[in-house]
Amino acid sequence: MQSHLSWQYDEFNAVGRDYGSPSEVDVYDSSHADFRDIKAESIRVLDTLGIKRGDAVIDFGSGTGTFSVEAAKRGARVYAVDVSEAMLARAKAKAGEEGVSGIRFHHAGFLTYEPTEDLVDAVVTIYSFHHLPDFWKGIALKRIHRMLKPGGRLYMHDVIIEEPCALENVALFINKQEKAGGDFLREDAEGHFRDEFSTYDWVMDGLLARAGFSITDKHIEGGILGTYLCTKN
Repeated sequence: MQSHLSWQYDEFNAVGRDYGSPSEVDVYDSSHADFRDIKAESIRVLDTLGIKRGDAVIDFGSGTGTFSVEAAKRGARVYAVDVSEAMLARAKAKAGEEGVSGIRFHHAGFLTYEPTEDLVDAVVTIYSFHHLPDFWKGIALKRIHRMLKPGGRLYMHDVIIEEPCALENVALFINKQEKAGGDFLREDAEGHFRDEFSTYDWVMDGLLARAGFSITDKHIEGGILGTYLCTKN
């Protein structure tokens, strides 16, 4: 995709939390620790994908780098992609602290990343895809499809909403976040649904199919948190 199109969505100016701000990056791991164990989550994803030494993995929205570091520990070649230079700086520091190599860092996003090798074994995106409006999600998924080897897999985990009882489930989720992390997480959740681009699961199902993926596993926790494991057709 041409990155110079005048009408292209600017993924470097994403809505929601300003993860280009060092102050936001500073609290990312600690605030998320109130409701998720990022390291354990990363290990589960790697186990699900069966990532082994020599595999190539793209981590879109790599954030502070926990998943990329754990993948590199397994001997994978990792491409950590994020639109935030502050996030990438933190991820590089984390990789240094963990003593891992094999990670290449790219200041880019779903629409602007240009692969540095032909095809990869897996693409992972966790809590990042909602930054794109639905039209651009479709464009991004077709780009991801072209980056994967035949039979390659896409793992996606994000806020993806089932239609039945959607408003009720969103309200329950916001209250749950408040109990986990007080006003900070409540305001974060409210801002997410007000300003960002999470979509229905039936929309995501269609976008994935049209991009050339088969959904091999799908789970929506509480009608809100969606996990997809997909295979390139």
